[in-house]
Amino acid sequence: MARAPARGAGTPVAITLPPSPGACKMARTPADAPAGTRRAQEDTVAKDTPDPADVELPSTLERSDEKARETYAAAKASAVGSYGDGERANRTAWAALKHTHEKVGDHWEPKDGKGPSDAQAEGGAGTDRPTAGGVDANASKEHLLDLARRLDVPGRSSMTKDELVEALQRANDAETRRSRG
Repeated sequence: MARAPARGAGTPVAITLPPSPGACKMARTPADAPAGTRRAQEDTVAKDTPDPADVELPSTLERSDEKARETYAAAKASAVGSYGDGERANRTAWAALKHTHEKVGDHWEPKDGKGPSDAQAEGGAGTDRPTAGGVDANASKEHLLDLARRLDVPGRSSMTKDELVEALQRANDAETRRSRG
């Protein structure tokens, strides 16, 4: 080890540190990692993660573009690997889809920009606010009016932005019911 410079010397001195305590140990592979360790758990999760192609898609996504289906399937497969196949995995997959797509009628279409679609999505997991059911509530009123025109929502021209979001939710739900038969 080098000595520290004398006070006021002004010339920096390189200090050599001893190797860290674990540096000389052999790295363990996941197969020989002790049970219950993070490394062993990561290996198990990787083996349990389903292939996105094997994920069953909801009917609204079957009527949507390939990007929407891929986004949902990849997020669902990853979430199933992390959380198991249950409600949390489903919520995670829908949240991922809603960041890139919005529901229009009975299917999903890409949004103009990525980001949260409503107050619930902005707040994250600990937030308890109502969702907009796939409608991009953060979109401009012009965009919402355009969607309302496409879905033939009556009274749309005199609605506030919040009223448009609610009307679009109802119209989307009605279209989805019609498509399912």
